[in-house]
Amino acid sequence: MAHSTTTYHSKIYLEFRAIEATDYRRIVHFYEKQEDAILQLDFEEYFELLTAYVHALFEAGTYHRHVQIVDVVIETAIEHNIIFYKGEDIFLTMLFRKAASLYNLFEYERAEYILREIIKIHPWYTDAIQFLKKCLNRRQPRYVQACRAASVALFLMGTALFILDILWIQHFLQQYAAIGRTIRFASFGMGATLLVGANLLCRLQVERHVYQFVMNQRRQKDCS
Repeated sequence: MAHSTTTYHSKIYLEFRAIEATDYRRIVHFYEKQEDAILQLDFEEYFELLTAYVHALFEAGTYHRHVQIVDVVIETAIEHNIIFYKGEDIFLTMLFRKAASLYNLFEYERAEYILREIIKIHPWYTDAIQFLKKCLNRRQPRYVQACRAASVALFLMGTALFILDILWIQHFLQQYAAIGRTIRFASFGMGATLLVGANLLCRLQVERHVYQFVMNQRRQKDCS
C-alpha cells in the first residue's frame, strides 16, 4: 500500500499497513472492527484506509456492502476536491467499480445508468464503453426472450420426434420414417436459427446503439 506523506502515523494505521494488500477479507474485517477509531484518524490516514476497505469489499465479492460504501468515497473525494488518488481518477474509478458491483448483483439497469454517466464525463473511456455493451446484451429485449422460448420448444419437439421415431415409427409406421426425419431436422434447424439469429441481431443493435451514443457524447465534448 502506498505511503502517506505525513511523518507520523497512528498505531491503527501501522497495523493496517502490516496487512498483506491482497488479503481482502482480513482488510475488511480489520476496518469494520476498528471503524469507530478509524473515523477519528487524520483525514489522510482515514481516506487511505477507507479507499482500501472499499477496494477490498469489491475484490472479496461483497458487492452489496460495496455498493453501499463506495458512495462515501465518492462524496468524500468531491468534498475535499480530490481528483486523482494514487494515479487514478478516483471519481471515475469508483463509479466504474460501483457499476461492476451492480452488474454482479444482476441490477443491470442501474449499472447501465452509471456507465452512461461515466461515458458522458469521459467518452473515450474504453472499459466503460465495452462494459455498457455487456450490460445491454444482458438486458435482452422481448423478441430475444420470445425467440429463445420458441427455440426451446422446437428443440423439445425435435427430441420428442426422435424418441417417437425410435420407439414407434421405425417398428410400426416405417412409411412415415422419412417425413419424421425431415420434420425432426427442420425443428432442430429452425430452433438453432432462431436462437443464433435473435442473439446476433441483439448484439448488432447494441453495437449500433452504443456507437451512436458514444459518438454523440464525443461531439458534445469537442464542441464544449
